[in-house]
Amino acid sequence: MEEKEIELIEKKNKRKTTVRNTLLYILLTVWALVVLFPFYWMVLTSFKSYSSYNNEYIPKFYATDPTFANYGSAFTAVPLAKYFANTLLFTFATTALMLVVIILAAFAFARLKFKGKGIAFTILLSLMMIPNELVIITNYVTITSLGLRNTFTGLILPSVTSVFYIYLLKENFEMIPDELYKAAKVDGTSDLKYLLKVMVPISKPTIITITILKVIECWNSYVWPRLITDNKAYFLVSNGIQEIRESGFGRENIPAMMAAVVVISLPLIILFLVFRKKIMEGVSRGGTKG
Repeated sequence: MEEKEIELIEKKNKRKTTVRNTLLYILLTVWALVVLFPFYWMVLTSFKSYSSYNNEYIPKFYATDPTFANYGSAFTAVPLAKYFANTLLFTFATTALMLVVIILAAFAFARLKFKGKGIAFTILLSLMMIPNELVIITNYVTITSLGLRNTFTGLILPSVTSVFYIYLLKENFEMIPDELYKAAKVDGTSDLKYLLKVMVPISKPTIITITILKVIECWNSYVWPRLITDNKAYFLVSNGIQEIRESGFGRENIPAMMAAVVVISLPLIILFLVFRKKIMEGVSRGGTKG
């Protein structure tokens, strides 16, 4: 009798679990469709011809006469290829310099001993409380006074560090046992060699995550490039999209505008899909200590 009751309870629990999981999957599927629909609509519109798009009194969820002509129009409306090259240079240089700065800073706060380290780190963290608008104004005044407006140096310098990334990497460095550092010092290993040979490889997932997030941040950068440059020779892809819209071409030819947005968004989408596991691993490591 007890065995039958146990079986009935197990079946009931299993049925509840199945129903709960089914409802959860349905909810997640609906939410995924809601999130992905704008991307689908953007790509779909980019393949619609100018005439068919304007003749649609009721929007269609498919392209009756798909065409790649909009992508050609997007590159001819503005020098989008030049803006791509500028963005690649800006992204690569900014990310590389930032990694050098934050790795050295995180190592200093995590392993080195010096007077006022706690106060210095507290002051550093307090900088996160300063509104971004105030920082932009200060950076603008500084860069302008140095005569670096409309230069790649002026674009790059204000973005070569991040308090949050220093904090995140410091937490990862502190997870590495002190015994490794002491053993390395006994063997005569320098701090720089220990950092490069031990700490950086161990914290590789977090460093990769920080790199990807910084690349995304640089690629999507809009306010600062818009503020510090008015010379088209230094425009980034974000400036290019705004230029297409302001010229009237993008407002009139919506499919071509969507094609330009697809082209600009595609590298980031590919980057995320390729490194999504590394991103999740790095974020989970950053939130765990001990």
